[in-house]
Amino acid sequence: MKKKEFVTQDLLSKIYQDTTPGPRKLAPERQLAAEYGVSRFTIRQALEKLVSIGVVRIIQGSGIWINEQARNNPLIYNSITEKRFDQIRYRMISLHKTRPDRAAQQIFGLNDDSFIWHFCRLRFVDDVPVQLEVSRMPVADFPDLTQQAIERSIQQYVLSKGFTISHMLTTYRAVSVGREQAVILGCKKGSPAMHINNRGILEGGRVFEVSDIIDINYTCTYVIPYNRDNLTWRQNQGV
Repeated sequence: MKKKEFVTQDLLSKIYQDTTPGPRKLAPERQLAAEYGVSRFTIRQALEKLVSIGVVRIIQGSGIWINEQARNNPLIYNSITEKRFDQIRYRMISLHKTRPDRAAQQIFGLNDDSFIWHFCRLRFVDDVPVQLEVSRMPVADFPDLTQQAIERSIQQYVLSKGFTISHMLTTYRAVSVGREQAVILGCKKGSPAMHINNRGILEGGRVFEVSDIIDINYTCTYVIPYNRDNLTWRQNQGV
């Protein structure tokens, strides 16, 4: 692990280890550099990442303050959410309307006469292609889906239609990049990747989007509360 990455992870750990109530600050840059035995530039890089993911804020003349609200979100950051919006862009590859198959009917609660949008887009981070996404959305809820919306933000588009997003259900699975995927992503066939299946759910329970993403540069950091009840239940299975 690079020094910058180690410092970032260790500072995150210490932020969550400290349960002192009330406003809290990190030590100044110079002190952190001495404690970790690294340059102030390395400390500054680590702090920039913590700022970009919303865990700390730096106030000139006041110090490095910890954002207490960050504790309420189990997802601290992944390789996309750590980036600013101006570092990310999309390019639509395809968009068409089709009848839902049985799986789509089950997911969206549709019948044979309904339609779904089926689109594919490529996500660039710092102008490098890293994700290939294939998504489906019900046409009845989003009749005016366009290339412009797809190349901006699907979530912002959904919100603009008056819907409220409740939560996301996400599954991760390690895969190898296929031939066609490799051509689009500009990598070697068989390269390791993460397959991310994402289901967006509206307030009220309806699914608004299902996407399958191949990511060739995926990292993710979570804070997960210890679940004693689940551990006990698993230990007692078969007893």
